Amino acid sequence: MITRKTRWLLAEWNESSENKARRLCEELGVPPLVGKLLVQRGYEDITSASRFLNGGMEDLHDPYLLLGMDAAVNRIRSALEQGEKVRIYGDYDADGVSSTSLLCHAFQTLGLDYDYYIPHRALEGYGLNNAAIQLAADQGVTLIVTVDTGISAYEEVEYAKTCGIDIVVTDHHEPPERIPNAAAVVNPKQEQCPYPFKGLAGVGVAFKLASALLERPPMEWTDIVSLGTVADLMPLKDENRIFVRSGLERMRLEPSIGFRALAEAAGLELEGITSTGIAFGMAPRINAAGRLDHAKRAVELLTAADYDSAILGAIGLDSLNKERQRIVDEMVKEADMQWLGKRGAADAAGTEEPSVILVAGVGWNVGVIGIVASKLLERYYKPVVVLGIDPESGMSKGSARSIEGFDLHAALTSCESLLDHYGGHQAAAGMSLHRDKLDQLEERLSSLAKTWLSEEDWIPRSLIDLRSSLQDATLETISQLALLEPFGVGNPSPRLLFEGTRVADRRAIGKESKHLKMSLGSGRTGLDVIGFGMGPMSGTLEPGCLIDLIGELSINEWNGQRKPQLMLQDLHYERELPDVFPAREQFGAVYQQLRKISRAQERGLAEKLAALCSLTVPSVRLMLDVFEELGFIEIGGGTVNVAVSPVKRELSSSSRYQAALSRYQGASGANSPA
Repeated sequence: MITRKTRWLLAEWNESSENKARRLCEELGVPPLVGKLLVQRGYEDITSASRFLNGGMEDLHDPYLLLGMDAAVNRIRSALEQGEKVRIYGDYDADGVSSTSLLCHAFQTLGLDYDYYIPHRALEGYGLNNAAIQLAADQGVTLIVTVDTGISAYEEVEYAKTCGIDIVVTDHHEPPERIPNAAAVVNPKQEQCPYPFKGLAGVGVAFKLASALLERPPMEWTDIVSLGTVADLMPLKDENRIFVRSGLERMRLEPSIGFRALAEAAGLELEGITSTGIAFGMAPRINAAGRLDHAKRAVELLTAADYDSAILGAIGLDSLNKERQRIVDEMVKEADMQWLGKRGAADAAGTEEPSVILVAGVGWNVGVIGIVASKLLERYYKPVVVLGIDPESGMSKGSARSIEGFDLHAALTSCESLLDHYGGHQAAAGMSLHRDKLDQLEERLSSLAKTWLSEEDWIPRSLIDLRSSLQDATLETISQLALLEPFGVGNPSPRLLFEGTRVADRRAIGKESKHLKMSLGSGRTGLDVIGFGMGPMSGTLEPGCLIDLIGELSINEWNGQRKPQLMLQDLHYERELPDVFPAREQFGAVYQQLRKISRAQERGLAEKLAALCSLTVPSVRLMLDVFEELGFIEIGGGTVNVAVSPVKRELSSSSRYQAALSRYQGASGANSPA
């Protein structure tokens, strides 16, 4: 038996939905599957669906709808007329780097006297700081334009005034109660801002500023906008969808020097670049600059004027990214050992393990602790806090990642008496505190998690778009789904459910047999399936068995051939129930035969034992499942080994036994076996 690892939630679909989808198909000429998915994603009328599928530059909103845009444009144009020195002040992540690079292009086009400044992550931290403002004043800067930062910098803006510097703030983060009293503040999330789309990245806001200054949308820089938008996990809806579609098209057809070099260093083929290529190929290398060195290296790449310097810069970022991966791997191992130690200590003491993973290490690189937290979250599906401790001061700086239902910002607010600083939102946050308070923080966060989360919340969800069949899994269908690209946050790749699907073949593949490869169905309706990290399941699945599975359709290209393929995300398999549920004596008889055999090939073992004990094969397969769970046998690598001295355990303590018994009783109305 293989139980689903996640909660499968199939999106609602009814007759009204069907009618809306049919209307879209007729009016827009889209295939039925695309029509259904458009309705599922909220594009139910012709206008919204058409704009989603075909929206372009003409569908971008007027930049002057942004509150503060008039004042921002007037102040920057005044600086141009007066020959003032202007400084772009950005952030060190991919969105901040993209925003800075885009305004560099815009200010150069305008002919401004400008430069840029990005604070050092480890030495200065996030956002505007007084030392950087004083440095700007000393260097003759009279106007600072922030990108992807500044909305919380009330005191810093006031300090800038004393230095003779005006500040124009452009940002996209949640505004605090007190907005900076700057020369202009442009942020679509301001309370009084009428801008119709609130989901812009920092680089999206910078693009709107550039549009107003240049009196046209500079679509030639949408490649930069797409990088920052995808990297910052912004929803690929409305204007963001237009930006990313245009940016990807530009990378494919007219890539800039910087993107050509970045793609070469990352091993990406720009002709087929997708949002996934940006997210997993480009963004990590851009981010690596700010994590391990200085983000200006990434800006230099995105604004490079010649290929020789660009490729050297891209190779340098690739090297930094490899070093980042090495550091992350080491920290994940250390963090994992620390967490397993806490679990072991709780088990030895007979107490519950903490409900929140909190791990800390002296000298851990604060530039990558967020990545480490994300990896632990993926592994254990618990809220995670990872902190690096300064050995001299004892101060700990951390990043946190959360599961659905546990609001990190609210939790940290409840613990603010322990914290020096904190900030963030429901899913991600940062904080700093002294190492002496870490145990208290862990205790309080764990207590909140127990209070706020239900039993169901501890199981990750898989949102499913539609039921499907093997007949739908064709190259034509997959090409139809491409109409919905680019995929990402707010517009995920369609996840389909296949129920009662027959396994034609299965095997473990790859190094150490880590991955699962299956063939479903047969002939024209056959479908290849790949499940990364699911190799051990091959020993449980059998040719001819029926499974339920969810995944995303893709195309596998090999030796010039193109075949549909399902990227497996989760599956559920229950063995065929025996006609008569086996009695305890029969379990005992099979176990005695196993002890005599001691070690055997898994293939054919159930049939052999069934013949020896006069039982059906489904009965014996159930017994093997139960014996494996109880530790009486070990199954792996195609062999079955009987434990030499297993711990004595009752059959009824096996969840597989109980689940099979419950299914059997539900199907037959029978009582418990003797």
